[in-house]
Amino acid sequence: MFIALGLGLVVGVILALTGAGGGILAVPLLVFGLQMGLAQAGPIGLLAVGMAAALGAVLGLRDGIVRYRAAFLIAGSGMLLSPFGLRIAHRIDNRWLSALFALILLFVAARTVRQARPGTPAAIRPSPDVHPCMRDAHSGRFIWTSGCARALALSGTVAGLLSGLLGVGGGFVMVPALQRYTNLEMRSVVATSLTVIALVSVTGVLASAATGGMTWSVAMPFSAGALAGMLGGRVVAARLAGPHLQIGFAAVAAAVAIGMLAKALL
Repeated sequence: MFIALGLGLVVGVILALTGAGGGILAVPLLVFGLQMGLAQAGPIGLLAVGMAAALGAVLGLRDGIVRYRAAFLIAGSGMLLSPFGLRIAHRIDNRWLSALFALILLFVAARTVRQARPGTPAAIRPSPDVHPCMRDAHSGRFIWTSGCARALALSGTVAGLLSGLLGVGGGFVMVPALQRYTNLEMRSVVATSLTVIALVSVTGVLASAATGGMTWSVAMPFSAGALAGMLGGRVVAARLAGPHLQIGFAAVAAAVAIGMLAKALL
């Protein structure tokens, strides 16, 4: 129980700092820390990340930085695919699922390092006049177009599929998608991403609980730790955020990915 609580604490802190990384590290921490299979760890990670993200979303709504209409559109698309991903996860051999997870984790680590380099954000993001989703200068709300709705909905379907398949919240998809397709500030990107994660996670958690796939004795302390980590992480987020934090997260993610690949192949 105490190990699960501590692992959840780590997930919550990372989620608060990055808006994305905590979700993708939750499952590997359960796999290595508690020797669980990926299909068993996935729903627990999803529950914990969803609860922590919901807390972050509520705080973001209080601060007025969540674009909730966009979040509901993205989450609605994701909810359609999340149960499908969960069914696939239970039909794939655990070794192949672990290898897929590790490859995605390596991709996230490489992208994080690239974004942390000076001058990179300008290179990887379109110029302000080509964002599909632009905010009105007076109201701060999105000017909705078919291109904007299509880009956000497509991002949601990818996040939802991976949410069910791998037990991740999808923040590692949503944060770069919102950066690429919108002109939101980073605080608003993270808060909106957390809202999407919370909403999409509901479908996967309910589907898993209905089929008896949730190990509640681990899920509850792990989720409690994630909530505590989210609260604590928000306190220090402003002091720690920056390129060094990104590179540190990328190094941890790469090390975990290599460990998962070695475990899957050997």
